Amino acid sequence: MTEVYLSFNDVARRLGITPGALGSLKLPDPEVRVGKARGWRPETIDAWNAARPGRGVGGGRPPKHPAAE
Repeated sequence: MTEVYLSFNDVARRLGITPGALGSLKLPDPEVRVGKARGWRPETIDAWNAARPGRGVGGGRPPKHPAAE
């Protein structure tokens, strides 16, 4: 059976972001290295992405007009 590994650009495409945006994220350690090229298994990237905090973690800026309670 052939192993499939994702390149840096493949990971960016899989996540739906640009390679530039992906460069600002802390990726998991690659499973393989060939020269300077890195490779990740698709399931590794999927698990890492699912465990990342979602948008707005930390509360963000409070609303200007708090909702009436």
